[in-house]
Amino acid sequence: MELMKFQIQASEQIAGRYSEYMKEPLPGLGGKFVPFYQNLSAITGAGKTLILADCIEQIRAYSTTQPVVLWLSKGKVIVSQTLENFTSGKYVENIPNFLTKPLLECRERDLLDDTKGLLLIATVGKINQKDKADGDRRVFQTGIDNANNSLWEMLKIRKNYSGVIRDLIVVYDEGHNLSDQQTRLLLDLNPTALIAASATTKVPKELEWYIARMKKEKELKDSDLITVVSNKQVVKSGLIKKFISIGGYMTPMEIAIHNLLEDFREVEQSALNLACDFKPKAIYVSDTNMLLETSEIDDPLVPFEERKARPIKIWKHLVDEGIDPCEIAVYCNLKFDRRFPKPPNFNLFSGGDNDYEEFIAGNYRHIIFNQSLQEGWDDPSCYFAYIDKDMGSNTQVTQVIGRVLRQPKATHYADDKLNMANFYIKTDEKDVFKSIIEDIRRTLSIDIPEIAISYHVAKSSGKNRPTVQPKMEVEVPDIVINSEKAMLEIKDVIDKMIDYSNDINNTVGAGNQIQVIAEVGSYCGEEIGYTTQHSNQVTVRWIFKREMDKLTKNAITLCDISAKKFDALVEYNSNAAIYIKNEAKKVADIYRRNSVIMQNPLDTIPIGEVFITEDSKEFHNAVHPQYSDFNIFELEFARELDSRNVLWMRNPANGFLKIPLLDGKGTDTFNPDFIVWTENEILALDTKGSHLIAEDSNRKLFYIEKACEGKELIIKLVSEKKYNERQEVIDTSGYTVWMVKQGTICPTTCSTLKDAVDICINS
Repeated sequence: MELMKFQIQASEQIAGRYSEYMKEPLPGLGGKFVPFYQNLSAITGAGKTLILADCIEQIRAYSTTQPVVLWLSKGKVIVSQTLENFTSGKYVENIPNFLTKPLLECRERDLLDDTKGLLLIATVGKINQKDKADGDRRVFQTGIDNANNSLWEMLKIRKNYSGVIRDLIVVYDEGHNLSDQQTRLLLDLNPTALIAASATTKVPKELEWYIARMKKEKELKDSDLITVVSNKQVVKSGLIKKFISIGGYMTPMEIAIHNLLEDFREVEQSALNLACDFKPKAIYVSDTNMLLETSEIDDPLVPFEERKARPIKIWKHLVDEGIDPCEIAVYCNLKFDRRFPKPPNFNLFSGGDNDYEEFIAGNYRHIIFNQSLQEGWDDPSCYFAYIDKDMGSNTQVTQVIGRVLRQPKATHYADDKLNMANFYIKTDEKDVFKSIIEDIRRTLSIDIPEIAISYHVAKSSGKNRPTVQPKMEVEVPDIVINSEKAMLEIKDVIDKMIDYSNDINNTVGAGNQIQVIAEVGSYCGEEIGYTTQHSNQVTVRWIFKREMDKLTKNAITLCDISAKKFDALVEYNSNAAIYIKNEAKKVADIYRRNSVIMQNPLDTIPIGEVFITEDSKEFHNAVHPQYSDFNIFELEFARELDSRNVLWMRNPANGFLKIPLLDGKGTDTFNPDFIVWTENEILALDTKGSHLIAEDSNRKLFYIEKACEGKELIIKLVSEKKYNERQEVIDTSGYTVWMVKQGTICPTTCSTLKDAVDICINS
């Protein structure tokens, strides 16, 4: 699976820090050393599993032994998904040099044979045992594959056939669940590294002593122990939705769900219009066996038609609204008596983890969950959530929001309805909704300010979602990169790359000095020596592709790396590796230099709905009646545009008009703030602050070629203050319009914003 730039940066930071630490790890007790520690902090949907998979493959490349990786998760379903993804699913190509197995299937020969790395996957329950000699957890039992020691003891020893101890990397997904007891058991294995993945930075007390030593003796700061994934980059990448709409309903359940289904059908139609290969889904979260009207337990000894449990009432209403029962799943421990059975078309999954695979296979579009949503269920196609907060339900809205944040296909679409998570919260009291809003403001709004959140209270039926439709049909051209002129030169570089298949000199690195500690008993009195060891080998293809992914995503598609010479094995710190990285940089440079950004006036993107917030402003001559999310300069510019007899619109962030950039110095696309349609042109106008104009005038001002006849697309920037051709401020008052004339960036100064808009439209 392809990694995005921020994911590569995160995985490389962890692996790089590991490699640096292992050159001289801190001595511990009894010949051991203090394990490397790192926490990967990333929000839901950032791709933590993919980052960690890439990270352990890099650590393998840095390591002098083929490492053993113990990958732990809390839930059985998550472990099952992880195992499938690593053995035959979407991540299998990210760990090509690992043998992947469930922990309990590990045999002594797997640890002895170190031709590959060994990845063992298990739930926390497999190791969470106070007394390893007691209980029925097979991880501590002897006799596995006739081994002389228990699996736990084998993991502690983990020697290969040559008697060399293999590194042990412990990866703990959802690391905030790591308890002191679990930490003690893991430390008993003498791990080389502990890597936790969590949205929080909670550290078990058992690790505090180790971390304190690392900070003091390695002079590390807290930031050196945490790899933080930028929330802004996650949102911008398209991995999660851009908007959240939250409605509070002090109305009967039926009204809230009716509104949800109306909006559901609109999103369904939008997905059809844009030819999306997914269909939207909705979840409905409530108590399981409680009555809607009271806090009493529902009686299973009555016919189904008389049942009043909330999941049943929700199911009945969905069917009444025209939803096919075949598309509805009820995933909760709902009680039925054999004398009063459920209807044949009532799809009930009450077995928890045991029913999960059958539930997933059904691909249901309307799922009724109880308060404990099935751990591991995160479907990017889920756009809607009804949450029943009546009767003092303790369902946490923020937990449910995390389940609906992922974005299908990691793509933000032209219609903002397809970029929005929608919540319909049924409450008894207005104060309950207010407290929910405050809870979200304290968490989501702080953690992910890049996501726009809208709140509204619905007292009756009617549309409340915060999007507005365009007043007319209008389109913008699709902008693409044409790399045809780069292909021959790139092919020439690829063809001439050195074949290292039979090279025994340049493929070997200098070797790493590894600290060796003699077992004397106490770390203060131990003898320390050094030995030189070489790291594991990786393929030329792996190095080349990783480097290309960091430099530019698109260029790799022009490179034929199927030749046998790309199978050659080299050490990651060898001269060959340096050469391969330089060749990748050469290819990226050829791609940027010879590619052309083009528009096709016949290949267009229709303007759809846009998201607005409570502070939206109304406009008369714009494509949409309202826009929001302005700074002061942008709002003044928008009002001046609106006073003219031209058609214009506010282009959302990651919006309809996206212009690719080739310089590789920042973002990969440029989304101008405003679009203006004139008789012969489409203007892409961007308002810039003084601190950005110097860089952006060089990056974002260029001529866009046309593939055929049609309107010209012209980029112009507008900044406060007056500038000369050398980008120097000559007057702190007034404005400057920046445009390209005859291949040269030309600033035009003026005194008023009215004049600036005139220059944008008429020059």
